[in-house]
Amino acid sequence: MKTLQGTHCYLRALEPEDIDHVYRVENDEGLWSVGETLVPFSKYVLKEYLANSHRDIFDVRQLRLVICDSTSHSSVGLIDVFDFDPHNLRAGIGIVIAGEEHKRKGYATESINLLKNYCNTHLNLHQLYANIEEDNKASIALFEKAGFELIGIKKQWRRKRSLTTGKESYINELLYQHIF
Repeated sequence: MKTLQGTHCYLRALEPEDIDHVYRVENDEGLWSVGETLVPFSKYVLKEYLANSHRDIFDVRQLRLVICDSTSHSSVGLIDVFDFDPHNLRAGIGIVIAGEEHKRKGYATESINLLKNYCNTHLNLHQLYANIEEDNKASIALFEKAGFELIGIKKQWRRKRSLTTGKESYINELLYQHIF
């Protein structure tokens, strides 16, 4: 567990008690475009997901961990490894810090660094990547701070609809990469 333990936070496996936290994050419409979600998740579906979250990353090709504050042990976010490719030794990474009260406290930077170390030492990955919407300046700064480099732009990759005006547009998605 030391690999997943930092100064401000630690990463841990999902537990059945995380249902309310996961439910809030997965049903936050402001995050749907990032995760490509189009419909809300029911608690039933999420309970089934949590019940199967123990399955091996080599089997399901993904891993979700809870980001917890080191002092209070409360859940402050989620961090994912997805598109795990054991042949090419690469995977995608995604992160969400839930709630404004938890942002800008160093949880995201430390979580990415903990996960990078885990992916390198335990999963033996050669590289990680992140897909970031061009207008998400906070995520761009976060991943650059964590040592990821911009390697490409997917033009007009994501269709985005404003939650306030309903207006649709296409935005570019940036591809960031970290090679160990």
